[in-house]
Amino acid sequence: MILALAAAAVIQPHVVWRPIPYGPKRRAEMAHYSALHYGVHSSVLRPRVIVEHYTANESFSATWNTFAADTPDPDLGQLPGTCAHFVVDKDGTIYQLVRLDVICRHTVGLNDVAIGIEHVGNSDSEILRDAAQIRSSLLLTRWLMAKFHITLKNVIGHNESLSSPFHKELYRPWAHQTHGDWNHADMTVYRARRAATR
Repeated sequence: MILALAAAAVIQPHVVWRPIPYGPKRRAEMAHYSALHYGVHSSVLRPRVIVEHYTANESFSATWNTFAADTPDPDLGQLPGTCAHFVVDKDGTIYQLVRLDVICRHTVGLNDVAIGIEHVGNSDSEILRDAAQIRSSLLLTRWLMAKFHITLKNVIGHNESLSSPFHKELYRPWAHQTHGDWNHADMTVYRARRAATR
């Protein structure tokens, strides 16, 4: 009851719905990928983690086009292509690309349990210095935490993926794979700001 009241008290920030193509074909690709990598043939997301990313480019449109293309990964040639649920643009606009009950492929070992948030930019520090962008990001993360009862320790940067207790990767060559975006030091700053955001 208390958790439900707390979640209700957190207001959803303004989100612009800009969906990428994610029909039956891509859902089937996602279910097949999940079977290979997590042992469950499903495209249904059960959120336990929020993963912060940056796009390594300077525009929302380039990011949307990449995610919409649904191209195979370069390592295994597997589908679906990469995507994230949200993109936070430099001006603070929050775009939602995919429904929150569907898995997106954004973090090896966590896709089946993680909501992915991309930030338009090329570094953690760049995003942390952008007042409009970081404010929107913190409000979005706060709302998602409340909606899905996700604790602050499970709000992680992509670079922290291997430390998550929810990490699972059945393809052994990828079992220890991670990326450089949103390292522990910068996520410590992010989590402190998130805790202070009301």
